[in-house]
Amino acid sequence: MARDYMKPRRHLFGRRQKSLNRSMAGNTILFFFMAICALFMVLPLVYIICNAFKPLDELFRYPPTLFVRNPSMDNFYDLINQMSNSWIPLSRYILNTILITGGGTVGHVIIASLAAYPLAKHDFPGKKILFSIVVLSIMFTYQVTQIPNYLIISMIGLNNTYLAVILPACAYGLGLYLMKQFIEQIPDSLIESARLDGASEYKIFWKIIMPNVKPAWLTLAVLQFQTVWGNTGSTFLRDEELKPLQYALLQIVNGGPARQGAAAVVTFIIAAVPITFFIICQSSIIETMTTSGMKE
Repeated sequence: MARDYMKPRRHLFGRRQKSLNRSMAGNTILFFFMAICALFMVLPLVYIICNAFKPLDELFRYPPTLFVRNPSMDNFYDLINQMSNSWIPLSRYILNTILITGGGTVGHVIIASLAAYPLAKHDFPGKKILFSIVVLSIMFTYQVTQIPNYLIISMIGLNNTYLAVILPACAYGLGLYLMKQFIEQIPDSLIESARLDGASEYKIFWKIIMPNVKPAWLTLAVLQFQTVWGNTGSTFLRDEELKPLQYALLQIVNGGPARQGAAAVVTFIIAAVPITFFIICQSSIIETMTTSGMKE
């Protein structure tokens, strides 16, 4: 018998077809309201993009203008010149960013998924208490846990290393909560059939659980990528050779009025990378948000 349980069940996350009963006037009003909301949400992005191409005289103009009148690449050239004059090569900052952002994102997705599987599909003493602790941890912001994180990282001797930034990123309660809720929707019969065929728990996790919750962990990857991407690592990293690109870019932003052109490009770069990553995974994220549940 072919082992069909190892194939991802795409229909499990299928969208329910709902019959809409609105009138044409209602649809028009709803569309107009959504268009206004979309306009307000896209205006900051348009302003950031236009600022990156504004010459200095337009950047300092008051009242400020939304659109650029005389587009110029001078701000980009200014940023490149300032980065090339740094005593740490730009390639080193980029490598640090890849290691920290990639390690924090991938590590969190894997650890959150591994921890969510037994919480969702196994019964053991203290399960409800552990999940309650996870839910309570979501209430605390990064600023609240910053000092305890620093003390723990210092006590285990990882301060001023890449792991000092990556490990706290891996321990994030929201990811575990999200993965548990999605794994719970996978039918138990699918897992039981795999066990009857002799599949181990690790094989069930990698061959059944992860493919079927792909929209969930892609969404989690986008959220975590955005969080780690904005982390400068200044709390744990002292050596300049270990700091990410965001730290170097923010130093340029703090350079005063003469660097406002380069600062506008920095804002554009910092915003563009997470947005690009979101666009790549957009279909899976929308699927996660519109999923209404699975039934056996």
